[in-house]
Amino acid sequence: MPSEGTQGAVIAPIKFERGSVFHRTLREKVEAYFQESGRKQRDCWQMYLKSIVVLAILAASYIGILMLGGAVWPTLAAAVVLGFAMALVGFNVQHDGGHRSYSTNRWINKCAALTLDMLGASSYVWARKHNSIHHSYTNITGHDDDIDVGPFGRLSPHQPRMKMHRLQHLYLWFLYGFLPVKWHLYDDFHVLAIGRIGSTKLHRPRGLDLAIFIGGKAVFFSLAFVVPMFFLPWWLVLATYGVASFVEGVALSVVFQLAHCVEEAEFPMPAPQTHRIDNCWAVHQVETTVDFAPRNRVLAWLVGGLNCQVEHHLFPQICHIHYPALSKIVEDTCRDFGLRYLCNRSLFGGISSHFRWLRRMGEPSIATS
Repeated sequence: MPSEGTQGAVIAPIKFERGSVFHRTLREKVEAYFQESGRKQRDCWQMYLKSIVVLAILAASYIGILMLGGAVWPTLAAAVVLGFAMALVGFNVQHDGGHRSYSTNRWINKCAALTLDMLGASSYVWARKHNSIHHSYTNITGHDDDIDVGPFGRLSPHQPRMKMHRLQHLYLWFLYGFLPVKWHLYDDFHVLAIGRIGSTKLHRPRGLDLAIFIGGKAVFFSLAFVVPMFFLPWWLVLATYGVASFVEGVALSVVFQLAHCVEEAEFPMPAPQTHRIDNCWAVHQVETTVDFAPRNRVLAWLVGGLNCQVEHHLFPQICHIHYPALSKIVEDTCRDFGLRYLCNRSLFGGISSHFRWLRRMGEPSIATS
């Protein structure tokens, strides 16, 4: 079905080329890898152990804040740890649960996905925004809402440029920190009120989904504000919330931006008349997604394998602990088919590429396409 644009105009659905020898070959190689190695795609013991660790870090940092007796600097230092812990849960537990790559059991995936509601954002809205829209229409301006930051920044060459974007390579890094606050207080309520995400219609939650949406917000606001008020002065509660949310926002935003909004990524647009992308879906994912530091095991552990973003986009329902191994298969298959495997070999390389992309998109010489 066509979707309604932000001004009520109808936007036709995107179509991809059908049939892909590349995608079929890649799936066969990945299936062979699991058969030969004897590993399970989901329900991996490493994933369960990892979840216990990151959730324990989250709980310890939160309880630590309450037990510090209102000492300002130790409390704010603990808030930094809490912010990173929230990002860890998002990367490592919620993300796999939301993609149903955590387990073969529906309810285990659901419980993992619901950790996002505990962190203040709606898992219902996220599933439609991220799974259905971003993963389907990656980097397609006007469809992929994840590359739309409104007037604050220009992430795609097909978005309009404003004068202030000349400095976006400097100020956007700071604004990234406000992403969670925007989720908590505005985004989720806004999309439910208007019934769409960007140009895509959203079916509002009902029944259990609506109860989870309301209950999740109630639990989060209670944990973020009500409970701490019994232990800390109100101004320190607000400061703790601000610091933790800011740290979480920067961590989440940067990991996403290094995968899609960098010099190496493509920003294709469909043909005006046919609304068709020239490539099949799998090739589109390869051309619009970039790995960074794929051999860095510590980073892979921290960000839930999302430094191997190409592999995640091609196989979102495979547990992220397998992505480093799959990256070699994907890279070799891309080479066999003459496709460019996009990768920044280090974290610094990815950050530098995003910085240069922001600066380029802010230049007046880069006109709207």
